[in-house]
Amino acid sequence: MELLVICLSLWILQCNSAKADSIIHIGAIFEENAVRDDEIFQLAISDLSLNDDILQSEKITHSVKLIEPNNPFQAVQEACELMNQGILALVTSTGCAAASALQSLTDAMHIPHLFIQRNGDGAPRTACQFNPSPDGESYTLAARPPVRINDVLLTLVSELHWQKFIIFYESDYDIRGLQTFMDQASRLGLDVSLQRVDRNISRVFTDLFNTMRTEELNRYRDTLRRAVLLMSPRGAQVFIHQAVETNLASKDSHWVYANEEVSDADIMELVHSSLGRMTIIRQIFPLWRDTNVRCMRNNHRISSLLCDPQEGYLQSLEVSNLYLYDSVLMLANAFYRKLEDRKWHSMASLNCMRKSTKPWNGGWSMLDTIQKGRISGLTGLMDFRAEGSNSHVQFEILGTSYSETFGKDVKRLASWDSTRGLNGSLKENRIESGMQGVTLKIVTLLEEPFVMVAENILGQPKRYKGFSIDVLDALAKILGFKYDIYQVGDGKYGSALSNGSWNGMIGELIGKRADLAISAITITPERESVVDFSKRYLDYSVGILMRKSEEKINIFSLLAPFDLAVWACIAAAIPVVGIMIFLLRRIQAVRCQNNTGGHPPPSVSTSLQSAIWIVYGAFVQQGSDSILGSVALRIVMGSWWLFTLIVCSSYTANLAAYLTVSRMDNAVRSFQDLSRQADLVYGTVRESAVYEYFQAKGTNPLEQDNTFAELWKTINKNNGFEHSVSSPSEGIKKAKRESYAFLWDMAVVEYAALTDDDCTLTVAGNSLSTRGYGMALQHGSPYRDLFSQKILELQEKGDLDILKQKWWPKKGRCDLQSHADAQPEGRALRLHSFAGVFCILAAGLLLALLVAALETWWNSNNCRREQPKEVTTDSSVPGPSLLTQNRAMVATTGPPAPPRPRSRPRPPGPPVLPRDATATLYFMDPAGADASPDLVELQYTQL
Repeated sequence: MELLVICLSLWILQCNSAKADSIIHIGAIFEENAVRDDEIFQLAISDLSLNDDILQSEKITHSVKLIEPNNPFQAVQEACELMNQGILALVTSTGCAAASALQSLTDAMHIPHLFIQRNGDGAPRTACQFNPSPDGESYTLAARPPVRINDVLLTLVSELHWQKFIIFYESDYDIRGLQTFMDQASRLGLDVSLQRVDRNISRVFTDLFNTMRTEELNRYRDTLRRAVLLMSPRGAQVFIHQAVETNLASKDSHWVYANEEVSDADIMELVHSSLGRMTIIRQIFPLWRDTNVRCMRNNHRISSLLCDPQEGYLQSLEVSNLYLYDSVLMLANAFYRKLEDRKWHSMASLNCMRKSTKPWNGGWSMLDTIQKGRISGLTGLMDFRAEGSNSHVQFEILGTSYSETFGKDVKRLASWDSTRGLNGSLKENRIESGMQGVTLKIVTLLEEPFVMVAENILGQPKRYKGFSIDVLDALAKILGFKYDIYQVGDGKYGSALSNGSWNGMIGELIGKRADLAISAITITPERESVVDFSKRYLDYSVGILMRKSEEKINIFSLLAPFDLAVWACIAAAIPVVGIMIFLLRRIQAVRCQNNTGGHPPPSVSTSLQSAIWIVYGAFVQQGSDSILGSVALRIVMGSWWLFTLIVCSSYTANLAAYLTVSRMDNAVRSFQDLSRQADLVYGTVRESAVYEYFQAKGTNPLEQDNTFAELWKTINKNNGFEHSVSSPSEGIKKAKRESYAFLWDMAVVEYAALTDDDCTLTVAGNSLSTRGYGMALQHGSPYRDLFSQKILELQEKGDLDILKQKWWPKKGRCDLQSHADAQPEGRALRLHSFAGVFCILAAGLLLALLVAALETWWNSNNCRREQPKEVTTDSSVPGPSLLTQNRAMVATTGPPAPPRPRSRPRPPGPPVLPRDATATLYFMDPAGADASPDLVELQYTQL
C-alpha cells in the first residue's frame, strides 16, 4: 500500500513538473515600419489566452524585437538574443534579405521559424530565394503562400487571347520574379515586352514624347492597349492618369493590374482614373455569412475586431497581418497537440555565438508537429504539407467593361485558386460577329466620288451615294447595323487648332457627336493620336490635276534650236568670211598676174556640169575646189567647213530635241518637274492633310531633296492664301479654268479628269501609296476591330475591287488609260512644224525670180545704150581654138582708157582694157555652111 502511494506521488510530481516545464514562449521579429504587425501579434496572443479550450491553463509568453527594414545583421542579432532567452518557435514578418539570414540561423539551431513575407511599399511581391539547408531539412516554414500571381497572369492572357502586350514594373520590383512567367510565355509564342517605371512617373511620359517621333508614339500607343501593371496602387493610379492625360490611353485600352494587396478603395480609384477596360487581380480570403462560424476557428474564438466586417478593422489590415495572426494560431494548435501526446520538450537556452552550442534537440519534433497540423484561420486553410510552405491561396479577378465614360461598375468576373485553377469566364461581352439593333451616327463630307448627294427631297433626309457609301452599305449588310448620316458643319476633314482642339469630322468624333466619320479621309499619324481608324479600304497618293497643254503653232519653230544671239553671230560670220575670201582671191590674182607676165588667171567655167557640182558641194558642205588656189584660202575654207559642220550638227540635234519636247502633252509629270518650272502655279487645300504633308516634307531638315522645300514655298506663299484654295471643288474648277496645278488626292483628281465634260484635264504624279483611306471612329471604339476584319474580308473576296471599278472605270467619258498608254509612242511631225522651212524656200524662189527679172531689165537697157566695137584678132594670138580667124565684138564698160604713147608693136593678144574695165567679147563660131553660127559670150575683166 505504501508502495502504491509512493508511485502515485511520483506520478503526480512528474505531471506537475511536466506542466511546469510546458511554458510556451514565442519569439517574434518585426520591422520597425510595420506598425500593425506588433498590434496583430499581441491581439492573437490575447485571443489565445482567453480560449481555455486550446491551451487550457497554459500561458503563452512572447518577446518581440523590432529591426530596421532589410537589415539581416540586426535580424540575426535579435534572433540570437531571443534564443538565449529560450523560445519554442520564431515568428517573423520581414523582407527577403532578413528572412534569408534568419533561415540559415534557425536551420543551424533547429528552431521552427514561421516566416511571413511582407512588402511595405505596396508593390507586388516576388518570391524570396532561400539557401538550401545543410542537412536537407529546412526549419523555415512560409506561412504566406508562394507567389502565384504569375500563374494567374498566364491564365488570364491565354483566356483573353493576347498575343502581344507589355508589362510595366516599378524600380523596386525584383524582375527575377518574372523569369518563370517569361519562360512560359515564350513557349506559348507570346510577344511580351518589359518596361521599368521610375518613381517619377510624369518624367517617364515626358521622356517618351521627347525621344520618340510621332510614328513611334503611335506604335507605342498600340502596344499600350494591352498592358499589365506590376506596381503599387498609388503608382498604378498615377501611371494610368498620365497615360490618359498624354492621350496614350484610349477607350480600347485594357489594363491588367495585378497585386495581392489592393483594397476596395484603391480599386475604385484605379477604375475611375482609367480609360478603357480595367481588370484587377488580387488575393481574397473566404468569408462566412454566419457570424458564429466566422468568429470561430477550431474552437478558437477570434476577436470581434477581426471577424466582424462591420467593424471595418479587418479591411484596413494588410495581407501579411492576416497571415501573422494565423501563424500564431497555427503554433497554438501545434502546442496543444504536443501537450495531448505528452511529447513536450522543454525549452533550452541557446547561445548561437558559441561554436560549441548544440542545436535544440526538440526542434525536429516541434517542426514535425507544426507541419502535420492544419487550421482554418482568417486566410482560410493553412498547412505546411507542400514542401514546407502554405499552398492554399485564392485570387479573384475583377473587371470593368469597355465604356465611353470614366465611371464604370466593377464586377467579379472569375476566381482562381491553387487547386481548381480558373473558375469563371474572362471574356468581355464585346461585339464580335454582328451589330444587330445598333444604329450608328455617321458624319461625312461631300467629296466626289467618295460621298455625293443622290437625292435631296424637301422634308426628307438626304440620300447619299459614292464609293465610301457603297463600302459602308456593304458593311451594314454584313454586320446588320443601321446608320444616320449628316454632313459636317465646317466642311473640313479635321486638323489640329492652335488651342489643341480639332475641327472638321475629327472634331465631331472627339466631341462624341458622331460614332464614325466616312469620306475621303486619310489615315495620318496626327489623326490617329486622337481617333481610331479601321484598316484602309483604298490606297492613297497625291496627284497633280491640270489642264492638258495646247499645242502651239509656230511656223518659225525651225529657229527655236538656236538663241537669237547665236543666229546673229552666224549671220555676221557669213559676210566676214566672204570678205576674207574676197581679199585672199584678189591677192592671189595679183600674184598670179605678176608671175605670168601680166596675164590674168583662167576664168571659172560656168557650164551645167560645173553648176551641178557646185550645188552638190554646197549640199555636202564641201564647196568647189576651183577657188582653192592658195594655202591661205584652203585654211579659211577648211575652218569654214568645220564651223558649218558643227553648227549644222548642233542645229540638227537641238531641232530634234525641240520637236520631241513640243510633241509631249505636258511637261509636268512629277513633283520634281513641277518644282523646276515657273510657268504653272500650283497649290492645294489649306489646312488639309495634303497641306500638312507638304509642310512636313518641306520643312524637314533631314530631307535631302529640295523638291518639297520648293513646293512648300509656293504652296505656303502668303500663308497659303495666294495659290492654295479653301475646298477641293474650288481647286478642280481653278485647274480647269486657269493655268493652275491642283495638288490633291489621286483618287479625287482622277475621278474629276475622268468625268470632265470637255476632257481637258489630265492627271500626273506618283502612284506609289504609303497611306490609305479609312473609316475614323472614336478613340477606343469597340467597333474598330470588327470593321477592320470585315474590310479585310471584302478585300479578299474582291468586292472592293468591283466597287472601285464602278467609280473609277478604265474607260470612262475621258479615257485616261489609253492616253497614258499612247504617250511613249512616236508621232509624225505635222505640217506646221515645217511650215517655216517651206516659207524660206518660197521666199528664196521669189527673191531669185525678182533678181532675175531686174538683171534682165538692166542688161537689156545697157545693151541698147552701148554701141559695139569691132576687134580683129589674129590667128596667132593664143587663146581658145574657137577664136581662130573669128571676129569679135567688144563692148567696153567702165572708165575710158587713157591715151598710150606709141611704142614698138607687141604681139597680138586679148584686147587691152583700162584697169577695172570689163569687156564682153562675142565670138562668131562658124558651124558650117548649112548651120547658123553660135554666139559665144565671154566676160573679161582687166585687173
